[in-house]
Amino acid sequence: MKANLTVTIFPMTIFAAALVLGLGGLAGAADTADPVGSWKCDYKIGDQPRTVTLTITKDGDKLAGTMNWADQKDEKVKNLQFKDGKLTFAAERKLMGRTIPIDYTLTIDGAKLKGKGASDFGGQKQEFDIEGKREK
Repeated sequence: MKANLTVTIFPMTIFAAALVLGLGGLAGAADTADPVGSWKCDYKIGDQPRTVTLTITKDGDKLAGTMNWADQKDEKVKNLQFKDGKLTFAAERKLMGRTIPIDYTLTIDGAKLKGKGASDFGGQKQEFDIEGKREK
């Protein structure tokens, strides 16, 4: 009876260990994503392609960032947070005498990011897709 019990328990122990290691590896992957760097991002407003460069820096545990459009430079981002592979922040786009607040929610996967920008423009909430690649 002892040999039969060992044969049954041993495969279950290996399966449980593999499951823990596999799930732990997935959780660790999101934690090791690094937002720091310069990201060239592309998006469309209507049918018009746009480009912005997002730069994230880190001083100790604190993240900071700026956005650079063709006609607006060094716009500081606000409420910059990075947790579980998700980067969230707000920025203000200044265009034709108007200030447009935009909220970003991005997911970082290695040297790529992908997500959405959302803004209340003219009383209507508008969203757009945004994708980027790390430049350095």
